[in-house]
Amino acid sequence: MDRKRYELFIGGEATSVAGSDRYLPTYNPYNQEVWAKIRQATDADVRAAIAAARKAFPAWKRTSGTERSRLLHRIADLIDRDAKRLAELETTDNGKVIRETINQMGFSARNYRFFAGFADKLYGSYIPLDSPTMVDFASWEPMGVCALLTAWNSPMQLLSNKLAAALAAGNTVVIKPSEFASATTVEFAHLAAEAGVPAGVVNVVTGDARVGAALCASPGIDKISFTGGSATGRLVMQAAAQNLVPITLELGGKSPNIIFEDADLVRAVPGAVAGIFGAAGQTCMAGSRLLVQRPVYEQVVAAMVDRAAKVVMGDPMDPRTEMGPVANERQLEHILGMIQRAQAEGANLAAGGGRAQGSALGKGLFVQPTIFTGVRRDCELVRSEVFGPVLGIMPFESEEQAVELANDSAYGLVAGVWTQDVSRAHRMCKALDAGTVWVNTYRTGMAQAPAGGTKASGFGRERGWHGLLEFMHTKNVMIDFGSEVRDPFSIRTR
Repeated sequence: MDRKRYELFIGGEATSVAGSDRYLPTYNPYNQEVWAKIRQATDADVRAAIAAARKAFPAWKRTSGTERSRLLHRIADLIDRDAKRLAELETTDNGKVIRETINQMGFSARNYRFFAGFADKLYGSYIPLDSPTMVDFASWEPMGVCALLTAWNSPMQLLSNKLAAALAAGNTVVIKPSEFASATTVEFAHLAAEAGVPAGVVNVVTGDARVGAALCASPGIDKISFTGGSATGRLVMQAAAQNLVPITLELGGKSPNIIFEDADLVRAVPGAVAGIFGAAGQTCMAGSRLLVQRPVYEQVVAAMVDRAAKVVMGDPMDPRTEMGPVANERQLEHILGMIQRAQAEGANLAAGGGRAQGSALGKGLFVQPTIFTGVRRDCELVRSEVFGPVLGIMPFESEEQAVELANDSAYGLVAGVWTQDVSRAHRMCKALDAGTVWVNTYRTGMAQAPAGGTKASGFGRERGWHGLLEFMHTKNVMIDFGSEVRDPFSIRTR
């Protein structure tokens, strides 16, 4: 079988400077067939990519904001043009249903257009000083060469969260996608070149975790932005500390989705379903802890169990499919292990509980939509991220108890609140430890809205103006136009 080979993208070319012939197989999680191969980068390749980005940086930094804006708009146009092809590639690569990947291509294009609007508006600020003979102003400056590391669950969208802001601010980049889903990232690099982005501004190195480790440890990197698991995030942070490199970490979550007794259950139940079964639960923002106020607890549990049984699983390329396979064997084993341990700890299995099989599922890595009740707040299922379609439902009595349960977690990425009481909604938003709080919605993202976490879910923000700030630093300029001769042995403060 003739399988597509994906090469590195360095200095505007598909290449490998080290001459290594090693490739990693990439599997279609729906049929478990190898459909493509990706190049395993070497340390020399990583150094070459960083050197290409470093070489391109001075000219890209000097490029006008107007021109950077034009190129970002052009990138968005090309993503729109190729959205169907890119969505099909991503679905083949990670098993996410086509109805979502096509939507994520549109979201990616929206991110590039949003940040294109900032590229020529990076205004500095005039700062009045105490001295009447001095002028002070601050300007925004790009960081330099940025390492962007993305996860396998949403490669194109996660990349757009980082890259659009990095390019708008005037940085050059080296991108390391997950070895489990690299195809669309490499394809994107060629689209960026087609758009007219100069050689060396966007570089891609592919391969296993050693490639990411070499990239993060390099003294040639000025900024690291990582999306992935909390354990790997800690390793990235340790590597960055060696070179005192600023980082943005978008890590895991164990997010609470809270339904109050006054909630509109016609909307809240589908919102809870979206939170845990959308993308087969393989999302950092998964609402994997469903907290339900006691008066409606039984009703919500019954509705969730009923809906879980009706989730349509099958070919992720079929627009009718609601939940596709999980992305790889390692993730499948992790999810099934969590389910088994939850049962051993005494949780009540209300729905699902194992690998889904059937003629429509073939050899696919499918997990049944799974629901547990009777979970203890100290059990693994409640404390640890599953990253799969596994939900724990817990009752609560009062608003105060809901806040206590919700915040009793090492994570703090997102939270959902379902209520028709406006005052309660505002109180909950204030009280919850989360980077994002959704009220009467869940798993909703917009280019304008900053996203990121607290605690073990990381720090820094992506998207919105706040995401742009992550890729810039402030330069202060102070000019003395007076004639006074100063005392050289005393610091001047006015």
